[in-house]
Amino acid sequence: MREIINLNAKWRFVEKNVSLEEARAHEGEIVNIPHTWNALDGQDGGGDYVRTKYWYFRSFEAPKLSVGQKLWLEFNAVNSSATVYLNNEQIGVHHGGYSRFRIEITDCVKEGANEIAVLVDNEPNETVYPQTADFTFYGGIYRDVNLVKTEPIHFEMDASGSKGIKIDSQLSDNKAILTVHAWRSLPEDTRVEVFDAEDNLVAEGKGNSAIKIKNVHRWNGRKDPYLYKIVASAYDGDIKVDEIVEHYGFREFYIDPRKGFFLNGVPYPLRGVAKHQDRLGVGNAITREDMEEDIKLIAEVGANTIRLAHYQHDDYTYELCDKYGFLIWSEIPYISRHMPAATENAVSQMRELIAQTYNRCSIFCRGISNEITMKSSTGKTKVHKMLNELIHGLDPTRPTCMANFAMMLAFNPFCHIADATAMNFYHGWYTPWTWLNGFRLSFFHFFFPGKPLGFSEYGAEGMPNLHTEHPKRGDNSEEYQLICHYKVYKSLEKRKYLWATHLWNMFDFAADARNVGGDPGKNHKGLVTFDRKTKKDAFYLYKAFWSDEPFVHICGKRFKDRHEANANIYVTSNQDEVTLFLNGKEFAKQGGAKRLFHFVVPVEGDFKVEAVAGNCKEEASFHKAAVANPEYVLHVKSNNASWEKKK
Repeated sequence: MREIINLNAKWRFVEKNVSLEEARAHEGEIVNIPHTWNALDGQDGGGDYVRTKYWYFRSFEAPKLSVGQKLWLEFNAVNSSATVYLNNEQIGVHHGGYSRFRIEITDCVKEGANEIAVLVDNEPNETVYPQTADFTFYGGIYRDVNLVKTEPIHFEMDASGSKGIKIDSQLSDNKAILTVHAWRSLPEDTRVEVFDAEDNLVAEGKGNSAIKIKNVHRWNGRKDPYLYKIVASAYDGDIKVDEIVEHYGFREFYIDPRKGFFLNGVPYPLRGVAKHQDRLGVGNAITREDMEEDIKLIAEVGANTIRLAHYQHDDYTYELCDKYGFLIWSEIPYISRHMPAATENAVSQMRELIAQTYNRCSIFCRGISNEITMKSSTGKTKVHKMLNELIHGLDPTRPTCMANFAMMLAFNPFCHIADATAMNFYHGWYTPWTWLNGFRLSFFHFFFPGKPLGFSEYGAEGMPNLHTEHPKRGDNSEEYQLICHYKVYKSLEKRKYLWATHLWNMFDFAADARNVGGDPGKNHKGLVTFDRKTKKDAFYLYKAFWSDEPFVHICGKRFKDRHEANANIYVTSNQDEVTLFLNGKEFAKQGGAKRLFHFVVPVEGDFKVEAVAGNCKEEASFHKAAVANPEYVLHVKSNNASWEKKK
């Protein structure tokens, strides 16, 4: 059977851009994987974080290999490029910072101690995506590193970093036909077992053959994310020599350009968030516990879809999305600027994304690019058409999609290359008038009613330490973010044809070139702060729209000092009626399932408000201040234009 040996511990990191021989002579620093050298400077602003080449070294004892056994070195992500050496000999190069790659080392490993050296490179490079984008390109080995020993007969290890098997299924009423095959070929004697969620064997058969399953329990998104276990085993005679286990959901979906998204034949409006993977103080070097916390927070807000932007995420994240029932938009970092010399890399990253995530039932579309028309360049239309056909050939089970730059007009043929299109609009933040978001979507749909249309990005910056009774565009206040999202989302509710809406963003994230809200180096459009410790008021607005968990939330609790004669008190709840109490006495009652309830209360001395909705209660205390608290207002210059305009 295959053996996996984890190599995350005790790497020697040499923070010097020198030759292999020179690097080996340096003592360096002992680090554990995941690791990045931009965890701090990639988040502090200035756009000057270190983009260079640094070295990682690790020794390991080679496992004993019998005749025909093979040994592989597996990297789950190195950003952006990696040149790998074993015992002073170069054994492989990989370009692309978000996907798994493997190198066979059977013939170059030696008995006893061996040394791995990896030259990791996140320097600017016109042949590797991404190079222009509103997020930090953290350098480092930031996902697991493993040795994998396989028997002579084994599932594919060199098919674009895939698991070695492809799972396809066809559904008809309560029956399914399952096929387990490979990107190139399966071991001759491949046996397949299918277990239900209670671990009962429900079907079995051979690889490359139709396996019939009766009384199929469908994977039904957040409502019922039911997963089967598929076990593919390779045999050499009567001996099992390799095994792949995948959890798999049976589902059908389609997009109706007039009625939106359908899951298992039922309307299932996709309303959710986009997310980056990085965190405050650690960058992309996140743990499984970090990934779990993120998914649980998204589940709490009540979303049912996630756009995993703008690159391939860790496989464990996709596994969690399968488990929690999120529908996923997956994409490669073909973003912002088309680079003619990087077409081969875009193809490579797309092949890896599809091969490595093919069996994930949560994924429903493949994103070709994001805002690629932001910069003018030639050749991008041809490349997009090529990638569109590549995806159809590699993954005919899922539609292609694109997220288009706000300046793109509906009549531009570029909007119509992919099977489904979507728009990134920030009217109400970068430009005035939130109503323009809905107007432009309706304009597109009016002229092209047969084209599936989504809303892939919208939002506003919100700082939980900035407050005002009179929120306005660009003030970075928590209050403006709340009101902006409310206005935009209410307009989206009316447009049932939208196949998906993804707000930007679930979490604040690093964009080192930014300087917004007095906290440079970050994008603050998240519903939750970068450290995941503070849920902004806009978080509870969406929880009111999306979640079935009864709750009530008083917004502006951090806006404690109120200096005007009256205070605006906003309350979010998914209950149909909210009663507000002021200093223990009933003040006002509002109904109508508004989700955002607005009360104006007089400000006198220290006062307390309590919101009651159904069986839910919450209270907050405030203080009458003589003058406006200066800490609530931004006193430093903040560039609220996009990161591109800043440069």
